[in-house]
Parts: sequence; structure tokens; C-alpha cells
Amino acid sequence: MSKKVIIIGNGIAGITCARHIRKQSIFDITVISSESKYFYSRTALMYIYMGHMKHEHTKPYEDSFWENNRINLVQAHVEQISSADNNIQLNDGTNLNYDFLVIATGSKSNKFGWPGQDLQGVQGLYNLQDLQTMEQHTKDIKHAVVVGGGLIGIETVEMLLSRNITVSFLIRERSFWDTVLPDEESRMINKIIQHHKVDLQLGTELKEIKSHNGAKVTSVITGNGEEINCGFVALTVGVSPNISFINNSGVETDRGVLIDHNFRTNIKNIFAIGDCAQFKTPLDGRKPLEQVWYTGKLHGETAAKNIVGLNAEYLPGHWFNSAKFFDLEYQTYGLVLAQKADNEDWFWWQDKKGEKGIRILWDKNTLSFKGINAFGIRLRHEICNDWLNDKTPVNTVVHQLRKANFDPEFFKGYEKEFAAAFNHQNILIKN
Repeated sequence: MSKKVIIIGNGIAGITCARHIRKQSIFDITVISSESKYFYSRTALMYIYMGHMKHEHTKPYEDSFWENNRINLVQAHVEQISSADNNIQLNDGTNLNYDFLVIATGSKSNKFGWPGQDLQGVQGLYNLQDLQTMEQHTKDIKHAVVVGGGLIGIETVEMLLSRNITVSFLIRERSFWDTVLPDEESRMINKIIQHHKVDLQLGTELKEIKSHNGAKVTSVITGNGEEINCGFVALTVGVSPNISFINNSGVETDRGVLIDHNFRTNIKNIFAIGDCAQFKTPLDGRKPLEQVWYTGKLHGETAAKNIVGLNAEYLPGHWFNSAKFFDLEYQTYGLVLAQKADNEDWFWWQDKKGEKGIRILWDKNTLSFKGINAFGIRLRHEICNDWLNDKTPVNTVVHQLRKANFDPEFFKGYEKEFAAAFNHQNILIKN
């Protein structure tokens, strides 16, 4: 008799897991999601709002794909997990049994108890329902407030500006994303934000959200005592694992669902992957919670192998990420943190127009390359990954940057200027 696998959540982690189980087994697979029936690219939500795409364009697979691959889709909300009898209960009262359960429920937007945070027109931006309410509450408004200086925050600012809505951007840190980026990179993005006529308020916290009629937001009060009139407030102060329904299930949790490097929880036949999963013992240089698209995909692949009996450990390789700040593209390879470690050194270069920037990081003792930040420049993943794997001397990397260039053929090169600046600053190291 075929094993039954239930996957709760149809984001990149859950769907990748379903696809790889199907490739390697004849198991009975059911994917449950209360957000949407069909998998879509969550990173494309902003482009739907901006009019660049329609929802159907964000679905990587035809609707027939799921039936053709014998993956059952159920649009419902899981109310309870009973691990003792391998059963889940849905919000319509239906009970489903499983042999293996995968928790892939992602994240939810944070709220921190601000007065007025539940008013109409106040929300986060994480899922399809959030996009729909944002469409509703931003019609015919003139000004909005975005609270929180991360990637979702700056994407929300760009979305609102596309509708000719002016924006006040409240960031409690002294500079944008300065808990992640070194000072020069952070200041570079500050200038980009201000260039787009955003009211950027650094070092500013939200104190209260107000309403004239007790229903819809009309203004916010900042920690500095300023009142800002607005018709919409986006709370983009990070996300946290969406795991409240797991209470009393017997599954161990902390901030997220606790897992080992095979994605197993404390219960042998229950796994957790994606944004909601927390490693009991993180890998070197990695965080306990990995809330990034590509790691979710790797989680799904690895969990699938373990479910079908292939006994695979999570091997994510070197850290990398990418993002876009308006028109400024960002890539990072290796762990380039906001502050360098005592055994590290780095060099930052920026072109005269402030449109391109590179930071290169190396080990002081071995002089080996440890990471790179690139702004306005596209680098080839495989080249940067090889440099990290080979612990390539930093001098070699500096003078071979052309090998990693992924910009179009007629883009102006930057490599000679970067190498000259590196040498001029007496950074050139004799290997």
C-alpha cells in the first residue's frame, strides 16, 4: 500500500518537496494551503500590484500539472495536528491520516502591539490575501507610511510610488538595512531612496496609529512626536514563523519548528521546511532560521529524499542572495556582514556616479577570498562559488573579476577601475 504524505503549505519549500517526492516514489501526495489552491511565485506579488504581471503569470506550472503528476491539492486551513494517531484536522471538520507530514507553512508579518495596528488600511505584505487588501485600501489615497527598513519595506515603497502615492518611510535604524550591510552600502541605498522623492526618516520609530472614526487609519504618530497624515500603513518589520496551529501537537518548537539537518522534528515521521523551520544546531556561518527563496527550495529537495528513504543531509553550500533596490541590483556571495571579524579585512569601491559598488572580503591570515557584495553589477554565481570553494587568493580575484562579469556585452566595464583603486589604497597583497 502506498505511503501517504501530507504537506501543509504550498510555497517554494512545500511544492519543491512534493515534486521531488513524486520524482522518486509512487507515494500518495496531498498539498494543503488556505492561501491559494495553486502554487505561485511569492516574489512576484509586487509586480502584480505595479501592473507588470497578472496573477496567472506568476504560476510556474499549468493548472493541469498537479493532476497529471498525481499531486492532490486541497484549499483549506489546518486546525490541529494529532501526532499520536498521525492525523490532521481541517477547518471544515475533515480529518486526514498520513504516514509522513511536512510542515511548510512559511511566515507571517510581525506586529508589535502598536495602538491602532488592527485598523483598516494597516497591514503587512506577505501573501496573496495581503496583496488583495492592499489593492482595496490604497485606492484613491494620496499618502502612505511604510514602517520597517528591510527588503519587503523597500519593495512596498516602490509599489506605492508606482501608483503615484507619496510615501514616508520610517526606519528605526540609523541607516537603511544597516544590520545587514556595511555603512557604505547602506548609505548608497539611502541616496537611492531619497532620489525617488521618498520621505526617508531614519532613526524613527512608530509610536501609534490613529483613526478619526475608529475604523480606517488616518495618521501615525512617530516616536519623535510627529503626526503624519496617511491613508495606508504598511508594517514591514520582518516576519516570524507561522506555527501557532502546532500548539499541543507534540512537535517541539522555539521561534520555529525545531529540526535536525535531515529536516526531521522530534517526531520521526514529521518534517518541517522553509521559513517556519528552525535548525536545532545551525551549520557554521548559517542562521537557525533561513527565510530565503533558494534555501526553501533546497529544504524541499533534501526533505523529499529523506521521506523516500535516501537519508540526505542538508548541504546548502556558500551563502548567497540577491535583491533589487529600485533600479539598483544587489548580489552577495559568502558571508559579508555589517561588521568584519577580527581576522578579516575588506575593500570598498564605488564609481563616481554612485551607480556601482563592490566590497571584497578576505581572510587576513591566509589572504583567501571570503566574500563579495556587488551593487549595479551582475556576477556569475558559478565563478564566485568556485573562488569560495578554492579559497582563491584575494589578489587573483581582484584581477580576474572580468571572469565573473555577467553584464550585457556593451555595458561599461568596471574591473580596471576597481583594481586600480584597490592597488592605489595599498591594499595589494603579496601572495
